[in-house]
Amino acid sequence: MKIRKVMMPLMALSVMLVTTTYAQNVNDSTAQATARQKQQDAERMSQDWACLKCFQDANATVAAPKPGEQRVVFMGNSITIGWANLDPEYFTGKPYINRGISGQTTPQMLIRFRPDVINLKPKVVVILAGTNDIAGNTGYTAIETIFGNLASMAELAKANGIKVVLSSVLPVFDYPWRKGLQPVEKIADLNQRIKSYAAKKGFIYLDYYTAMADERKGLKAALTYDGVHPNKAGYQVMGPLAEKAIAAALKSK
Repeated sequence: MKIRKVMMPLMALSVMLVTTTYAQNVNDSTAQATARQKQQDAERMSQDWACLKCFQDANATVAAPKPGEQRVVFMGNSITIGWANLDPEYFTGKPYINRGISGQTTPQMLIRFRPDVINLKPKVVVILAGTNDIAGNTGYTAIETIFGNLASMAELAKANGIKVVLSSVLPVFDYPWRKGLQPVEKIADLNQRIKSYAAKKGFIYLDYYTAMADERKGLKAALTYDGVHPNKAGYQVMGPLAEKAIAAALKSK
């Protein structure tokens, strides 16, 4: 009986050890898998910083424009792609292609400008970019550099026979994901540069800012869900302004 009493605790201990070891192995395996995934994501980011693959498959399905087709590509960030999600009716029945990628800055857009704009052979490109640069999404960027990237995209478009619409940056009082940057004056500075450049080069300046700014020079509360991104009401303000700008671009020489 004594032997049995000793053996039973030993057996229980053995089971506990096996169970603990198994659990540890599972945890280690999960941690390793998570670490590998993070490493793979980092490698993909370093190899495809501009996300050239994001629209690779979609671009492959875009046919050449039909005779007389007034194709327009919307190049931008989350504000652009969000338009297709929150107000899809705007794009319905129109030869419009949305090439917005959430979080992107102007250098990333410049890298993907050829596959996502030029190669799609639009008549017009509507460029809306710069707010994520000011927010520091890919590190600090001077206003002059942001403007230079926008100008480079515009000049690439012009060199390829594409009419250019340069949009103002939408008003922002503060970025919820990076507070305290005081973007109001930076946005005003960038918008003035874009407006002056568009006038000098014969491009169309699309002024969303004036119609959407409140007394603090932020985005009107009724037009946004977070102070940066438009809601459906915001996009419905933007739509007629964009249509007017596109029409002007198509008529321009």
